[in-house]
Amino acid sequence: MPPTHLGPVEEELVKARTAYRNRGRWGADDVLGTLNFIDDAIRAHAASLVRRGRSFSLAQEFDGSGPQGFPHGFGGDGDPVLMPLRACTQWGGLGRVHDDGRAGNGRPCTLAGGDGESVTGMERMRDAFTGRGVLLDVGRAVGDARGELPDGFAITEEHLRVTVESQGATSGVRRGDIVLVRTGQLGRVRRLGERGGYTAGNAPGLSFTTLGWLHRTKIAAIATDTRGLEVRPHESAGPARSPLHRIAVADMGLPLGEMWDLEALAEDCAADGVHEFLLVAAPLPVAGAASAPVSPIAVK
Repeated sequence: MPPTHLGPVEEELVKARTAYRNRGRWGADDVLGTLNFIDDAIRAHAASLVRRGRSFSLAQEFDGSGPQGFPHGFGGDGDPVLMPLRACTQWGGLGRVHDDGRAGNGRPCTLAGGDGESVTGMERMRDAFTGRGVLLDVGRAVGDARGELPDGFAITEEHLRVTVESQGATSGVRRGDIVLVRTGQLGRVRRLGERGGYTAGNAPGLSFTTLGWLHRTKIAAIATDTRGLEVRPHESAGPARSPLHRIAVADMGLPLGEMWDLEALAEDCAADGVHEFLLVAAPLPVAGAASAPVSPIAVK
């Protein structure tokens, strides 16, 4: 499918900033963004979704052949780790991307003393990523016979709607949900042994035009099985890099997850027709980090 054609990227960004901004919505000192949509009642309901007790790890392995590997073959006794915090399955927080000179909740983009994201570091979110998870298997709903989308496929709001309708009532998206979008790219990369392209090449992903859906549904967070969540190449020519990230993170306050392994979960959801589950996905509480690794567990 050809990418959606947008207008000049800077014009699109200006319109999106106005339409989808949540800055100040939860107060000047807020550090959670859209995770505020998850409350105790939502977590209690999510716990009630566990029927079979079957659990699924949604994390890729942290090893030498992982998505980005480890630098210089580093290793040794005592299991030391030297790696970028975004080297594998991860959440990106409110300081990860800046837009118009501001980070999440309108915080000025200043770094003083090298202390990183001292206000919106990932440790601030350690308790928040537990709630109702919903799998939207777009690859299986609108992709090829293997349930995979081609690289460069821009997932639109219509594709999300079709996916929900095809999956049934358990995939209806509600306020406070943590939405997982499967494109099938990770499965294809594993099948074909094309790991290099997974981290650097083109990819299926969310269209910039889904920002309205992300804002309107009041979801708490969203993650995919790709390296960059939004479609690559981007849909509009211009100098702006990762335009969806800029609005979703810095203006909307929406945490974004990448490189999640959704294959086993997707197979189970397709088999039993249930696409909702308890999701526990706390990031490592790395103080001052803009992103952090996560080992998510879905329980059905």
